[in-house]
Formats: sequence, C-alpha cells, structure tokens
Amino acid sequence: MAQLDDLPPLREMIEAEGITARKALGQNFLFDLNLTGRIARTAGPLSGFIVVEVGPGPGGLTRALLAEGADKVVAIERDPRCLPVLRQIAERYPGRLEIIEADATRYDVRQHLAGNPAKIVANLPYNVGTELLTSWIGSEDWPPWFASLTLMFQREVAERIVATPAQRKDYGRLGVLCGWRSEARIMFNVPPSAFTPPPSVMSSIVQLTPRPRPLPCTIATLERVTAAAFGQRRKMLRQSLRSLALPPGLDCQALLEAAGINGTLRAEELAVEEYVRLANALDASR
Repeated sequence: MAQLDDLPPLREMIEAEGITARKALGQNFLFDLNLTGRIARTAGPLSGFIVVEVGPGPGGLTRALLAEGADKVVAIERDPRCLPVLRQIAERYPGRLEIIEADATRYDVRQHLAGNPAKIVANLPYNVGTELLTSWIGSEDWPPWFASLTLMFQREVAERIVATPAQRKDYGRLGVLCGWRSEARIMFNVPPSAFTPPPSVMSSIVQLTPRPRPLPCTIATLERVTAAAFGQRRKMLRQSLRSLALPPGLDCQALLEAAGINGTLRAEELAVEEYVRLANALDASR
C-alpha cells in the first residue's frame, strides 16, 4: 500500500509511543490509507479551507486531509498520549497542522479560524458523536461557520440522521433537526474490520451540507415540539403533545388546527416542514 507521505507507517508510530485505543474515550483507530484518503476526498475540495478534525487520535485521517490539500487542519484531541505522534505530523507539514488539547464538546474552535472558510471532517468518538453533531447543527447562529460536515458514526446513528417519514423506525428528533438545517446523506459504509480494535457495529460516513436558508423557526421551540411528539411516539399527536406547556386557553387540538395538522397522526408521520409549522404555531400563540 502506497504511503501518503514520508512519515513512518502509522502502526509503527503508535507502537513507538505505546498507544492503544481506549474504549472509555470511544477510540477506534484507522490505519487503512485507502480508507482515510477516501474519507478526505468525500469532503470535496479541501484547498482554500481550514479543516476542523475532532478526535484525530494518532492522526491517520489527519495525514490524509493534509495530503489531499487542506490549507490547514485544526485537530482537537483530548488524549495526551496521541499528542507526540500528532506533533511529528505537524513537523512534516510545517504551519499546516494546529493541535489543540481539549474536550471538543466544551471548546469553541472558531477562535482558530480567523473568519476563513472551514469544513469539519472527523471520525468522531462514538461516545460524543451525536452530542457534537447536535451542537453544530443546532447552533443559534445560521448560516453556520462551516461549509460542510463529513463525519463517521455508527450505522444506526447515521440512519437516524438521514431518516425521513419514509423510514419510520429510524425517524425521530435527530432526523427532524438535521433535515431542517441540512441536506444529509450516507456516503458509504465502513466495516468493523477497518478499525483497530474492531467495533461490534458497522460504521457509516455521513455528509451534511447546511441549508443557507432553512424554514424560519425558533430552534428551542422546535426541540420542545419534537421532544413531546417523539417522547410518546406510539400515541396520536393530539395526545402526545399534551406534555407541552401550552399557554392558557390553548389546547392541543387548537394548536394542531392552527398548524394545519391532523391530530390523529403519529410523530413519525410528520414531515420536517410540518414540525416547523407546529413550532411556529406555538410561538404565535404566545
């Protein structure tokens, strides 16, 4: 297998540092250069962009992003054991890799972008992947600071991200949020055998492209409505929405009528735009 650069193979680099993947950190390392290169290319042209990578570990995908032409990679890693390997990569690509030791769920990376165009590309740690995605897609500021998200998730999470009412089993709050704010699709699957150690599940690369002008809606209200609806998804909406704290004089049936929605439907039968109408009707009632 051809090398991306003149650095030692990744397996040799982590063996020299005594690094093994830790389950508590959601780590599964990628050594396959063909696969890391494919992920980097899936993100589209990288020249002209700063790429934000969360959880680079020892830098397999990091090297691919740099080799594929990213102007700069800002890598956020909380595991101090991986930093020496990442620093070796930074030395190989002078001025193009910035390493930040931090917990990405609590760190605002925008201070490192200086207003430059950015993309997020990452093999996200499984234990924080959904939390990070909802923080990016659910930002109060929109359009967002990133041009695209190219992320790896467990296959079941990926299916929830891209789900519509046509996939009722997987469709839920995450699908509504991502469908409202972005166009999301699964690009390809990654088998457990691609990782060290291999996880027990299939993984998928998901790409989300932000909608520049999503339907107008208050995100906090949309989240309240979807939480109520999917919190009791087996019930009709006229029953499940009773958990909403409605203004005096407004009941569920009146709210549904104001939004033009049949109260006998269930949560998984409503399209994203109908949830937006519900949220807007609730805000208008106040």
